[in-house]
Amino acid sequence: MRIGTLITESGKPFFSLEFFPPGNEDDWPDFFRTAEKLGELNPLYVSVTYGAGGAKQDNTLGITRRLARMGFHTMAHLTCVGAESEAIELFLRQLRKNGVNNVLALRGDPPKNRSAGWNDGMFRHAVDLVRFIKRTEPEMGIGVAAYPNPHPESMSFFRDRLYTAHKLASGADFAITQLFFDAREYEALCIDLRHRGIHVPIEPGILPIQSLDSLRRVLSLCGASIPGNLYLSLEEANRRGGAEAVREAGFAFAVKQIRRLLEIGAPGIHLYTLNKSELCARIIKECGLA
Repeated sequence: MRIGTLITESGKPFFSLEFFPPGNEDDWPDFFRTAEKLGELNPLYVSVTYGAGGAKQDNTLGITRRLARMGFHTMAHLTCVGAESEAIELFLRQLRKNGVNNVLALRGDPPKNRSAGWNDGMFRHAVDLVRFIKRTEPEMGIGVAAYPNPHPESMSFFRDRLYTAHKLASGADFAITQLFFDAREYEALCIDLRHRGIHVPIEPGILPIQSLDSLRRVLSLCGASIPGNLYLSLEEANRRGGAEAVREAGFAFAVKQIRRLLEIGAPGIHLYTLNKSELCARIIKECGLA
């Protein structure tokens, strides 16, 4: 079933989960134990990330296939930068063959050693991938990314939200936001899209703060920002009680943030798990989403 349909038919706030494929297959047993623990809380669906330029395509397919066999509604991330249409068609067919009927359509990160013309192919933007999927696999459910703060490459809020609206109007069923820490940013994004005539579900993406090191690493990778007062409070927690105090502060903040998002109309919450179960499970239970 399409995830967009699951969301609209859910009837109550839900949660979903993002996993990333372990790079080493020796780590797969631990990964699936983590997925099984979180699966007991009944997520609406789970998603599996995709390496830049398809670097982890085989792992994404293998993990997503097995999660589907475990009974999860699954969605595979799919990036298109530098890709050929034949490779994308093949990946989509493989997903459908293995019972995976949803993808998160993304442009993907530029190559590390980018050269002139690196983005001159058929797939320059995520909207190109959305349109391609609609033509070649019309039964495939499609999600896209949205940014409460503009994408790091966007020139303005206006342009960024215009591009998001184009993706959604071109055939995407729903959007998941990049991580953020201020509910007002999510609310402003939703209001802007509604004014543009976009009424599909916009699911907020939430990063449970596991540690200061993991937070810094994720922020450096995705270009998201964090309010200064929150960061200072985490540093103070670290000085006062170390890593455990940071986790507790992160837990308290996530619960408060999620409750506020549900109050202002978020259909559910997408948790960036970092392949860890304990903190995510506590947050899900505390927010009454299990």
